[in-house]
Amino acid sequence: MDKDISYGNDYKFIPATSIGSGRGLEVLPDLYSHTIQIVNICLVGIPNTKDFVLVDAEMPDSADKIISVIEERFGANSRPKAIILTHGHFDHVGAIVELVKKWAVPIFAHELELPFLTGKMSYPKPDASVEGGLIAKMSPMFPNEPINLGENVQGLPADGSVPYMPGFRWIHTPGHSPGHISLFRDEDGTLIAGDAFVTVKQDSLYKVLTQELEVNGLPRYFTTVWNAARKSVEKLQSLKPRIAITGHGKPISGATLSNGLKKLVDEFDKIAIPDYGKFVDNS
Repeated sequence: MDKDISYGNDYKFIPATSIGSGRGLEVLPDLYSHTIQIVNICLVGIPNTKDFVLVDAEMPDSADKIISVIEERFGANSRPKAIILTHGHFDHVGAIVELVKKWAVPIFAHELELPFLTGKMSYPKPDASVEGGLIAKMSPMFPNEPINLGENVQGLPADGSVPYMPGFRWIHTPGHSPGHISLFRDEDGTLIAGDAFVTVKQDSLYKVLTQELEVNGLPRYFTTVWNAARKSVEKLQSLKPRIAITGHGKPISGATLSNGLKKLVDEFDKIAIPDYGKFVDNS
């Protein structure tokens, strides 16, 4: 595998955290969510086996913590079969260079996300002008330059299957980023949503700190195409998921999830779309 990989020049530790940082939850026997700072990773696979996958790669400077969580659940010197990326924003790929250099495992992402993961294209700068709380105002400090994973990253299979995750399929859920995906298992209604929606109001520093549970729209400061984001939420709600792990906030299930998603779809303009911001009118 190509070892000449790198982060964008603006990648750095971001001093943001929540009361959930360092906590993990076994959502199902083969589904584990763990929070580092303000973002969740997901581990899919039965504990103490070598057959598991890592979904997303957290904040900058979190590689050692991710490795520790994985070795605690799957055993010393464990490595995933692959890393699946819901998208390439800094808080979902912040440790990936160190992890790939240590493990030499393949990375998969949507084809439309690959330019941001191979050094070819930067995401739009976060919108600090967007309506929202203090996190939105802090967003200019967030990295947005492309990382370069070279030949280590490849596009997901066109048939919707997810490598090394039997039973799951990937669903294109753009809006937050062009190639954003969510992962769904039809058998039991398990959804790994990424940032297609989240369960904390991510723009509010208070709610990020306290992790108050609520189905909410996606992080406003990084979302660029709101009509696409709306359609993505509608698509996920139509699946009638029973359990969801999101990129930010606590796992959610049952009526809390179904009622929350219905309300988000019905009131998307009010709940999700900001009153102002440079991307508000994007379709």
